[in-house]
Amino acid sequence: MIKLLLATLLTIVYLNAQDNFAPSKDCKTCHPMIYKEFSDSMHANATPQKDPIHNAVWAKHPQNLKLNKYGCGKCHTPTAEKNSIPTHDSAKHQEAISCAYCHRIKDIKKHPQSNINITTSTEKNYFGTLEDHIESPYHGIVSEGNEHMKNGNVCIGCHSHKMNKYKLNVCSTNIDNELDGANCVSCHMPKVKGSVSNLNERKEHTFHGFAGSHYNQDMLSKYVNISLLRQIDNFIVNIDNQSSHALLLHPLRVAVLKVSVTRDNKITKLKNETFVRVIGHEGKPAMPWAATTTLKDTMIKANEKRSVEYDFKLQKGDKVDVTLGWFLVNPKALKMLNLEDYEMAKKFIEFKKESFSF
Repeated sequence: MIKLLLATLLTIVYLNAQDNFAPSKDCKTCHPMIYKEFSDSMHANATPQKDPIHNAVWAKHPQNLKLNKYGCGKCHTPTAEKNSIPTHDSAKHQEAISCAYCHRIKDIKKHPQSNINITTSTEKNYFGTLEDHIESPYHGIVSEGNEHMKNGNVCIGCHSHKMNKYKLNVCSTNIDNELDGANCVSCHMPKVKGSVSNLNERKEHTFHGFAGSHYNQDMLSKYVNISLLRQIDNFIVNIDNQSSHALLLHPLRVAVLKVSVTRDNKITKLKNETFVRVIGHEGKPAMPWAATTTLKDTMIKANEKRSVEYDFKLQKGDKVDVTLGWFLVNPKALKMLNLEDYEMAKKFIEFKKESFSF
């Protein structure tokens, strides 16, 4: 009886804690530029109702089909009631990953299956990265004492790793599950022009559109270099991934290297090179919750320089065009996920282009 009472009280405390996250729209008045960036980001659109790709995967999830609970909510709708099914009319769910939620993360608890964010219970105190302290008439600002916000580890409560019940790490940023100081913020949230708020005028602010595989890829392209080595009878394209994680993380993605040679105004397209990580079960591709092993992994790893050789002899006057990009959904999975009519899933997203003349 005592254990049951304690569990009930803890549940009540947990649910009440979910009630006191201010809606992101409240931030718009003072932070209009940041709010616009955030509103267009995947953080603001992480729900099944707003992200068709996530919805397509969720539609096939056993929790959705049998258990009527939303386990994805831990990261996709963290301020809503635990495991509750997201709906269009649920304000807490449609907040997705809100401003208040991220800015109240005070610690990260490491866990073998996936990390857990620990948020402050103080509703009005938000953590930030500004070196000099400023005041706000609407909420407290904690500029010191939270290294997770400053070194970027605040992101790995959700973005570190995801282990399924078969102990397969289906999606991993940090293979060793260490809070190693790799700064997610400096790459995915770089400094851009414009004031942090209209109450304290500044020349720049931290970008809140969260550059990634969906949007604002140009901000990340500087971390991947493409070069070409001409040899006597062939040539080699080198891709140098200078980031601290694989080029693409989610097993649904597939990267593609496209190369063409222009000679005497005639374009010759060479064979595409694909980079992918396929997870599966009993030799066949499987969804993340059902996969037991990695069937294939040619994805470009962290700090790897991948060389692709082309059996094509270049001549003087030739021009070689190289494009590195990706599909958010592996074209082979479109039909299975009922995403054949969703343009964003079918679109080839150009990440980086280079041209070489001889």
